[in-house]
Amino acid sequence: MTTAGKAPVGGAQFGAGLNDSASSEQGAGGSDGVHIDTESPEQVLPAGDAAPDTDARDAATNTPQALPRVWVLLGEGAGGNAQMIALADALGWPYETRQLSWNALNHLPNPVLGAHAFTLDRQADQLAPPWPDLVIAASRRSAPIARWIKKRSGGRTRLVHLLHAQMPLHHFDLVVTLDQFRVPEAPNVQRNVLPLNVIAEDQQATAAARFGQRLAGLPRPWIAVMVGGDSSSYTFDAETAARLGAQANAAAHAAGGSLLVSTSPRTPQAAAEALAAAIDAPADIYRWRPHDLDNPYAAYLALADRFIVTADSASLPAEAAATGRPVTLFEWAPDKNVRRPSGLLAALHRRLVYAGWLKPRRDFSAFHERLRATGLVDADPPARPPADMATTVARIRALFAD
Repeated sequence: MTTAGKAPVGGAQFGAGLNDSASSEQGAGGSDGVHIDTESPEQVLPAGDAAPDTDARDAATNTPQALPRVWVLLGEGAGGNAQMIALADALGWPYETRQLSWNALNHLPNPVLGAHAFTLDRQADQLAPPWPDLVIAASRRSAPIARWIKKRSGGRTRLVHLLHAQMPLHHFDLVVTLDQFRVPEAPNVQRNVLPLNVIAEDQQATAAARFGQRLAGLPRPWIAVMVGGDSSSYTFDAETAARLGAQANAAAHAAGGSLLVSTSPRTPQAAAEALAAAIDAPADIYRWRPHDLDNPYAAYLALADRFIVTADSASLPAEAAATGRPVTLFEWAPDKNVRRPSGLLAALHRRLVYAGWLKPRRDFSAFHERLRATGLVDADPPARPPADMATTVARIRALFAD
């Protein structure tokens, strides 16, 4: 069993230089003040369908508590994990994490899997009573597990699911998503403007104090260039990187300032080299390295006067926009254009997505359109960041209002 106080969560509170990656050693999600540890031998059962199917054991073992009991089901994606931890922290309720790991059966369609946990492998944390009042999970593979927990609790557990579920949406109390995932509208679907993970202000302040002296000799304004890389939707090749470098270089020369450049785990080496070669303005250039405690990404966020961010990531513009300073989005053509069906095909498409039989291609153009419409990117001065987290927390609290 893994609790939030024990398990490091890769990039749980860090940016795309960190949180866009699979690992980070700079911290774990959550503050110790809200975590509880319920690990005890008598509570540990094999993960899967061996647990009881009623509330009988809950009644015998669960001590009444003033606040809802929360489980966060961690997956393999650093971005999804970061959003779940950030949401759990914002709720302020005691929470525990459960690290999930899957066997080959997870490739079956979620509507076929239903509310079962036989897709978990032996590496997954064991799931056992007392069952939580709230489960926070994210993405496709966690959806059947979340539903299985709710079934084991006798239907008492509330389910909050982030990003997309590929499962009939009515099985969840709240689905929190973004435009890029193309989740159909429904009363229990909340469509936020930005992802929920941002770098905490105290962490930014600490990083700024640490790296400020190193950057002090660079002329201002400081323009931070936050670079993603290859993804399921984009290829960041050397030619594209060179164009980004030239654009950022021109901006620095025009302003008489400097560049603060950070690559990420997804930045190909050839692209990183082409990017650096295109820059002759004063610059601090950081090439991402795994487990690097000298990663200045958080300091760049804290200290930069404005930002240029690549369009392949949702986290990059979210973290830059959260600073309230101007953000320019660097776009290039995705690998494949997203088709948006119309008429009868649109209705059929919606039903298939709602029921979990179809996962639509991510539509970053819709995400970017929303960012521009709300004045978060390519606007000077930019709009204030939306209160997505506060809205999400309020909706979850409303689930327990009774």
